[in-house]
Amino acid sequence: KQAEKAVHQKKEQSKTKCRKARRRHINLVAEFNRRQRKNIWLETHIWHAKRFHMIKKWGYCLADRPTEKSYRACYRAMTKHCLLQDLSYYCCLELKGRENELLKQLARICSPDTGLTFETEFCLSGRFQGSLDLYRADRYPADFLGPVTFIWKPGDVSENRQLWIWMHPALKQDILGELKAIFQCSEPEEVCIPKPCTTLIQEEKQTDIAVSLGKKRKKEDKEGEKDVPVKKIIGDGTRDPLQPYSWASPATGVVISDQTMEILRYRLIGPLSHSVLTETLKAAALQTV
Repeated sequence: KQAEKAVHQKKEQSKTKCRKARRRHINLVAEFNRRQRKNIWLETHIWHAKRFHMIKKWGYCLADRPTEKSYRACYRAMTKHCLLQDLSYYCCLELKGRENELLKQLARICSPDTGLTFETEFCLSGRFQGSLDLYRADRYPADFLGPVTFIWKPGDVSENRQLWIWMHPALKQDILGELKAIFQCSEPEEVCIPKPCTTLIQEEKQTDIAVSLGKKRKKEDKEGEKDVPVKKIIGDGTRDPLQPYSWASPATGVVISDQTMEILRYRLIGPLSHSVLTETLKAAALQTV
Protein backbone atom coordinates (compact mmCIF):
# COMPACT_ATOMS: atom_id res chain seq x y z
CA LYS A 1 0.00 0.00 0.00
CA GLN A 2 2.82 2.39 0.83
CA ALA A 3 4.44 1.72 -2.55
CA GLU A 4 1.16 2.43 -4.36
CA LYS A 5 0.70 5.64 -2.35
CA ALA A 6 4.23 6.79 -3.24
CA VAL A 7 3.63 6.13 -6.96
CA HIS A 8 0.32 8.03 -6.81
CA GLN A 9 1.98 11.05 -5.15
CA LYS A 10 4.78 10.98 -7.72
CA LYS A 11 2.25 11.08 -10.58
CA GLU A 12 0.47 14.05 -8.97
CA GLN A 13 3.73 15.96 -8.57
CA SER A 14 4.72 15.31 -12.18
CA LYS A 15 1.64 17.17 -13.40
CA THR A 16 2.69 20.39 -11.67
CA LYS A 17 5.38 22.70 -12.99
CA CYS A 18 8.98 22.19 -11.99
CA ARG A 19 10.66 24.76 -9.75
CA LYS A 20 12.51 26.38 -12.66
CA ALA A 21 9.20 26.98 -14.47
CA ARG A 22 7.51 28.27 -11.32
CA ARG A 23 10.34 30.76 -10.75
CA ARG A 24 10.00 32.35 -14.18
CA HIS A 25 9.00 36.00 -13.91
CA ILE A 26 5.78 35.58 -15.91
CA ASN A 27 4.63 32.72 -13.65
CA LEU A 28 5.60 34.52 -10.43
CA VAL A 29 3.52 37.55 -11.41
CA ALA A 30 0.54 35.39 -12.40
CA GLU A 31 0.75 33.59 -9.05
CA PHE A 32 0.99 36.93 -7.24
CA ASN A 33 -2.19 38.13 -8.92
CA ARG A 34 -4.07 34.89 -8.28
CA ARG A 35 -3.28 34.45 -4.58
CA GLN A 36 -4.41 37.91 -3.47
CA ARG A 37 -8.02 37.50 -4.54
CA LYS A 38 -9.17 36.86 -0.95
CA ASN A 39 -6.69 38.96 1.03
CA ILE A 40 -4.90 41.91 -0.53
CA TRP A 41 -1.11 41.70 -0.61
CA LEU A 42 1.16 44.70 -0.13
CA GLU A 43 3.87 45.17 -2.73
CA THR A 44 6.46 44.04 -0.16
CA HIS A 45 4.47 40.89 0.69
CA ILE A 46 6.83 38.31 -0.81
CA TRP A 47 9.85 39.79 0.99
CA HIS A 48 8.00 39.78 4.32
CA ALA A 49 6.45 36.33 3.83
CA LYS A 50 9.91 34.76 3.73
CA ARG A 51 11.01 36.41 6.97
CA PHE A 52 7.88 37.07 9.05
CA HIS A 53 4.84 35.30 10.40
CA MET A 54 1.91 36.68 8.38
CA ILE A 55 -1.57 37.41 9.74
CA LYS A 56 -4.85 38.32 8.03
CA LYS A 57 -6.19 41.63 9.32
CA TRP A 58 -8.65 44.16 7.87
CA GLY A 59 -8.67 42.38 4.49
CA TYR A 60 -4.87 42.33 4.12
CA CYS A 61 -2.01 39.88 4.65
CA LEU A 62 0.36 41.69 7.02
CA ALA A 63 3.68 40.88 8.63
CA ASP A 64 3.15 40.28 12.36
CA ARG A 65 6.48 39.19 13.88
CA PRO A 66 9.83 37.99 12.51
CA THR A 67 10.55 34.29 12.26
CA GLU A 68 13.83 34.91 14.09
CA LYS A 69 13.58 34.41 17.82
CA SER A 70 15.61 37.57 18.43
CA TYR A 71 14.39 41.13 17.95
CA ARG A 72 17.87 42.57 18.24
CA ALA A 73 18.21 43.16 14.49
CA CYS A 74 15.16 45.45 14.39
CA TYR A 75 16.21 47.24 17.57
CA ARG A 76 19.74 47.73 16.24
CA ALA A 77 18.38 49.16 12.99
CA MET A 78 16.11 51.61 14.84
CA THR A 79 18.85 52.86 17.17
CA LYS A 80 21.92 52.84 14.91
CA HIS A 81 20.88 52.47 11.28
CA CYS A 82 17.48 52.66 9.51
CA LEU A 83 14.33 50.55 9.80
CA LEU A 84 11.68 50.65 7.07
CA GLN A 85 8.01 49.78 7.66
CA ASP A 86 5.39 49.27 4.95
CA LEU A 87 2.27 51.23 5.96
CA SER A 88 0.54 50.97 2.59
CA TYR A 89 -2.43 49.21 4.20
CA TYR A 90 -3.38 52.52 5.85
CA CYS A 91 -6.32 54.07 3.99
CA CYS A 92 -5.90 57.31 2.07
CA LEU A 93 -8.77 59.65 1.19
CA GLU A 94 -8.12 62.48 -1.25
CA LEU A 95 -10.13 65.72 -1.16
CA LYS A 96 -10.14 68.20 -4.04
CA GLY A 97 -11.91 71.55 -4.06
CA ARG A 98 -11.73 75.21 -3.18
CA GLU A 99 -9.55 75.89 -0.15
CA ASN A 100 -12.10 78.01 1.72
CA GLU A 101 -14.84 75.40 1.21
CA LEU A 102 -12.57 72.56 2.38
CA LEU A 103 -11.48 74.42 5.51
CA LYS A 104 -15.02 75.56 6.33
CA GLN A 105 -16.44 72.04 6.43
CA LEU A 106 -13.36 70.31 7.88
CA ALA A 107 -13.44 72.71 10.84
CA ARG A 108 -16.71 71.02 11.88
CA ILE A 109 -15.05 67.65 12.54
CA CYS A 110 -12.00 68.82 14.53
CA SER A 111 -11.23 71.28 17.31
CA PRO A 112 -8.26 73.57 18.11
CA ASP A 113 -8.62 72.46 21.73
CA THR A 114 -7.02 69.11 20.81
CA GLY A 115 -4.01 70.61 19.01
CA LEU A 116 -3.43 71.09 15.28
CA THR A 117 -6.21 71.65 12.75
CA PHE A 118 -6.39 71.47 8.97
CA GLU A 119 -5.83 75.24 8.70
CA THR A 120 -2.64 75.39 10.78
CA GLU A 121 -0.31 77.66 8.80
CA PHE A 122 2.77 75.44 8.46
CA CYS A 123 0.57 72.44 7.57
CA LEU A 124 -1.54 74.41 5.09
CA SER A 125 1.57 75.23 3.07
CA GLY A 126 2.17 71.52 2.48
CA ARG A 127 5.69 71.54 3.94
CA PHE A 128 4.79 69.42 6.98
CA GLN A 129 2.47 66.56 7.84
CA GLY A 130 -0.12 67.15 10.55
CA SER A 131 -1.98 64.82 12.88
CA LEU A 132 -5.27 65.38 14.69
CA ASP A 133 -8.37 63.71 16.13
CA LEU A 134 -11.65 63.67 14.20
CA TYR A 135 -15.18 63.83 15.65
CA ARG A 136 -18.68 63.73 14.27
CA ALA A 137 -19.69 67.04 12.72
CA ASP A 138 -20.41 69.68 15.37
CA ARG A 139 -20.30 67.01 18.13
CA TYR A 140 -16.95 67.74 19.84
CA PRO A 141 -16.02 66.53 22.47
CA ALA A 142 -18.51 63.68 21.98
CA ASP A 143 -18.65 61.10 19.16
CA PHE A 144 -14.92 60.57 18.68
CA LEU A 145 -14.07 59.02 15.28
CA GLY A 146 -10.33 58.43 15.55
CA PRO A 147 -6.84 59.84 14.89
CA VAL A 148 -5.67 60.69 11.37
CA THR A 149 -2.66 62.21 9.65
CA PHE A 150 -2.92 64.64 6.74
CA ILE A 151 -0.83 66.60 4.27
CA TRP A 152 -1.78 69.32 1.79
CA LYS A 153 -0.36 69.20 -1.71
CA PRO A 154 2.46 71.76 -1.70
CA GLY A 155 3.00 74.33 -4.41
CA ASP A 156 -0.69 75.06 -5.04
CA VAL A 157 -1.16 78.79 -5.61
CA SER A 158 -4.70 78.59 -6.99
CA GLU A 159 -7.96 78.38 -5.06
CA ASN A 160 -8.32 74.69 -5.78
CA ARG A 161 -6.37 72.57 -3.30
CA GLN A 162 -5.63 68.90 -2.82
CA LEU A 163 -5.60 67.21 0.60
CA TRP A 164 -4.66 63.65 1.56
CA ILE A 165 -5.92 62.12 4.80
CA TRP A 166 -4.54 58.81 6.12
CA MET A 167 -6.34 56.65 8.66
CA HIS A 168 -6.35 53.13 10.03
CA PRO A 169 -8.48 50.72 7.93
CA ALA A 170 -10.76 50.05 10.91
CA LEU A 171 -11.75 53.76 10.92
CA LYS A 172 -12.17 54.28 7.20
CA GLN A 173 -15.89 53.62 6.76
CA ASP A 174 -16.95 55.92 9.62
CA ILE A 175 -14.67 58.77 8.54
CA LEU A 176 -15.57 58.39 4.86
CA GLY A 177 -19.27 58.50 5.70
CA GLU A 178 -18.80 61.67 7.77
CA LEU A 179 -16.79 63.38 5.01
CA LYS A 180 -19.43 62.55 2.41
CA ALA A 181 -22.10 63.95 4.74
CA ILE A 182 -20.44 67.31 5.50
CA PHE A 183 -19.51 67.91 1.84
CA GLN A 184 -22.92 66.67 0.60
CA CYS A 185 -21.36 64.16 -1.80
CA SER A 186 -23.74 61.95 -3.73
CA GLU A 187 -23.20 58.36 -4.83
CA PRO A 188 -22.18 58.01 -8.49
CA GLU A 189 -24.88 56.73 -10.79
CA GLU A 190 -22.51 54.41 -12.64
CA VAL A 191 -19.90 52.23 -11.01
CA CYS A 192 -16.71 51.67 -12.97
CA ILE A 193 -15.77 47.98 -13.02
CA PRO A 194 -11.96 47.77 -12.99
CA LYS A 195 -10.26 45.74 -15.71
CA PRO A 196 -7.93 43.76 -13.38
CA CYS A 197 -10.89 41.63 -12.19
CA THR A 198 -11.59 40.19 -15.63
CA THR A 199 -7.90 40.00 -16.43
CA LEU A 200 -7.24 37.92 -13.34
CA ILE A 201 -9.92 35.40 -14.26
CA GLN A 202 -8.61 35.13 -17.81
CA GLU A 203 -5.04 34.63 -16.59
CA GLU A 204 -6.14 31.93 -14.16
CA LYS A 205 -8.05 30.06 -16.90
CA GLN A 206 -5.08 30.25 -19.25
CA THR A 207 -2.78 28.95 -16.52
CA ASP A 208 -5.09 26.00 -15.80
CA ILE A 209 -5.33 25.12 -19.51
CA ALA A 210 -1.57 25.28 -19.91
CA VAL A 211 -1.01 23.00 -16.92
CA SER A 212 -3.58 20.46 -18.13
CA LEU A 213 -2.01 20.31 -21.58
CA GLY A 214 1.50 20.12 -20.15
CA LYS A 215 2.87 22.61 -22.70
CA LYS A 216 4.85 25.78 -22.33
CA ARG A 217 2.63 28.82 -22.38
CA LYS A 218 3.59 31.88 -24.40
CA LYS A 219 1.23 34.79 -23.96
CA GLU A 220 0.96 37.30 -26.77
CA ASP A 221 -0.85 40.57 -27.06
CA LYS A 222 -2.85 41.86 -30.01
CA GLU A 223 0.28 42.94 -31.88
CA GLY A 224 1.79 39.46 -31.62
CA GLU A 225 4.50 40.44 -29.12
CA LYS A 226 5.12 38.68 -25.83
CA ASP A 227 2.67 39.91 -23.23
CA VAL A 228 4.21 39.99 -19.74
CA PRO A 229 1.60 40.29 -16.96
CA VAL A 230 1.83 43.14 -14.50
CA LYS A 231 1.31 42.90 -10.75
CA LYS A 232 -2.21 44.06 -10.02
CA ILE A 233 -3.50 45.45 -6.74
CA ILE A 234 -7.26 44.93 -6.89
CA GLY A 235 -9.14 47.48 -4.82
CA ASP A 236 -8.13 47.28 -1.18
CA GLY A 237 -8.98 45.36 1.94
CA THR A 238 -11.74 47.78 2.98
CA ARG A 239 -13.58 48.12 -0.34
CA ASP A 240 -14.96 45.66 -2.85
CA PRO A 241 -13.64 46.24 -6.39
CA LEU A 242 -17.20 46.79 -7.66
CA GLN A 243 -17.92 49.59 -5.17
CA PRO A 244 -17.41 53.26 -6.16
CA TYR A 245 -14.13 54.93 -5.27
CA SER A 246 -14.98 58.58 -6.05
CA TRP A 247 -17.79 60.88 -4.93
CA ALA A 248 -18.57 64.44 -6.08
CA SER A 249 -20.68 67.20 -4.59
CA PRO A 250 -22.72 69.41 -6.96
CA ALA A 251 -23.35 71.85 -4.11
CA THR A 252 -19.80 72.41 -2.81
CA GLY A 253 -17.77 71.26 -5.81
CA VAL A 254 -15.64 68.97 -3.61
CA VAL A 255 -14.52 65.59 -4.92
CA ILE A 256 -13.62 62.76 -2.53
CA SER A 257 -11.52 59.90 -3.93
CA ASP A 258 -10.45 56.67 -2.26
CA GLN A 259 -6.71 56.40 -3.00
CA THR A 260 -6.05 53.38 -0.76
CA MET A 261 -3.34 51.13 -2.30
CA GLU A 262 -2.90 53.73 -5.05
CA ILE A 263 -0.55 55.86 -2.92
CA LEU A 264 2.03 53.68 -1.16
CA ARG A 265 3.42 54.72 2.19
CA TYR A 266 6.63 53.75 3.98
CA ARG A 267 7.99 54.82 7.37
CA LEU A 268 11.70 55.13 8.03
CA ILE A 269 12.94 55.06 11.62
CA GLY A 270 16.52 55.55 12.75
CA PRO A 271 19.40 58.07 12.71
CA LEU A 272 20.40 57.18 9.13
CA SER A 273 16.90 57.58 7.65
CA HIS A 274 17.71 60.92 6.04
CA SER A 275 20.95 59.56 4.57
CA VAL A 276 19.10 56.59 3.06
CA LEU A 277 16.55 58.90 1.43
CA THR A 278 19.15 61.25 -0.02
CA GLU A 279 21.11 58.32 -1.47
CA THR A 280 18.00 56.60 -2.83
CA LEU A 281 15.94 59.48 -4.25
CA LYS A 282 17.41 61.56 -7.05
CA ALA A 283 15.85 64.77 -8.35
CA ALA A 284 14.57 64.47 -11.89
CA ALA A 285 15.83 66.82 -14.55
CA LEU A 286 13.36 69.52 -15.60
CA GLN A 287 12.04 69.10 -19.11
CA THR A 288 11.01 72.20 -20.98
CA VAL A 289 8.80 71.96 -24.04
